[in-house]
Amino acid sequence: MFRHVLDKDIENIGDAVRAKKKRRLPVVLAKSEINRLLDQMEGTNLLMAKTIYGCGLRLRECMNLRIKDIDFSRMTVTVRGKGDKDRETVLPGSIKGTLRNHTTFILGIYRDRLNRQE
Repeated sequence: MFRHVLDKDIENIGDAVRAKKKRRLPVVLAKSEINRLLDQMEGTNLLMAKTIYGCGLRLRECMNLRIKDIDFSRMTVTVRGKGDKDRETVLPGSIKGTLRNHTTFILGIYRDRLNRQE
């Protein structure tokens, strides 16, 4: 900016000291706080919150999950993350049954829709 806009030449700019970037530690809720939060939820919202918390997902990653991304036999979830960077994470055993029931229910809905269209 100085050279091209203000027509001023800056000498020895390489010797300038840059300010250090502060790294902030993430805020982590206590187990009791998480339990109180989850106690206020029900249904699909509760399942999504448990999946986000248990698998370490971002909200958008959870919303973009597909049934094919969940491997119940290996207890893993394939996450399609930011910038086309896929990763695998662990599927918590505590939500395995609920998640399996939900996927079965959803598959039933889509089968019904496909059968109606034919």
